[in-house]
Amino acid sequence: MTNETSEISAVPSADGPAVPERHRLRWNKVPEVTVYFWIIKVLCTTVGETAADLLNEKAGLGLTGVSVLMSALLAVVLVVQFRTRTYRAGVYWLAVALISVVGTLISDNLTDNLGVPLETSTTVFAIVLAVVFVVWYRRERTLSIHHIDTTGRESFYWLSVLFTFALGTAAGDLVSERMNLGYWLSAVLFALAIAAVAIAHFALGLDAVWSFWIAYVLTRPLGASIGDYLSQPTGDGGLGLGTVITSALFLAVILGLVVYLGVTRKDVSNVSEKEVTGPGRAARHAARPAR
Repeated sequence: MTNETSEISAVPSADGPAVPERHRLRWNKVPEVTVYFWIIKVLCTTVGETAADLLNEKAGLGLTGVSVLMSALLAVVLVVQFRTRTYRAGVYWLAVALISVVGTLISDNLTDNLGVPLETSTTVFAIVLAVVFVVWYRRERTLSIHHIDTTGRESFYWLSVLFTFALGTAAGDLVSERMNLGYWLSAVLFALAIAAVAIAHFALGLDAVWSFWIAYVLTRPLGASIGDYLSQPTGDGGLGLGTVITSALFLAVILGLVVYLGVTRKDVSNVSEKEVTGPGRAARHAARPAR
């Protein structure tokens, strides 16, 4: 259970129906979508690809054993995330990193252990994600990530994140195998697709919510292609750094960025006065225009 406010009056929301105040949190539970967000997201997807391969190859647990272990770790971190009162960079991005691994393992289990064709798993994940979005919207009247301030909305958010990773893994593998472009050309292809979404949003008026979730799906195969290019042997078209070095390198960068954001709070949209030291700083924050 997350901590809740003590008021009980219903508060209308521009993004949905009125929600009883006692069921609303005062602050958004997810970060602002800034350049830092997308950098860390891509880095997490890369780690999801390389770490899944590393654990499967080196830990000796097998694909099923690794899947159970990482799913258990993810469950623990998500409990912590749900119990926090507001967004915490370290907890949030640890959950994303673990979901990237689990999402990869879900797709890999279907393909490698159960023999499910990539066409089938891609289609199934797309349908499941669409169902999550439909149910989310019908219950909350919004898919906005700027108001993840109830337990219900947070549940839908993390469920959507999980299936975007699974869908991105399956769809990315499908495209890479069918087009046989190699790792770095695949990365370029997915980067161009993300750029097209950005252009459609900023120049053509594509809805911000759909732009976000489409880009969120596409960053998964982008990060996976980068991870494979760095870690795979040179004979297979990679740079041969290996999964250990690649995973450690990207984890170090993620840690550095998360610590920086935790200190500067540059990705926080709503800061409580209790979390701001000094009345002068609180006043400056209150006067600062919304991003």
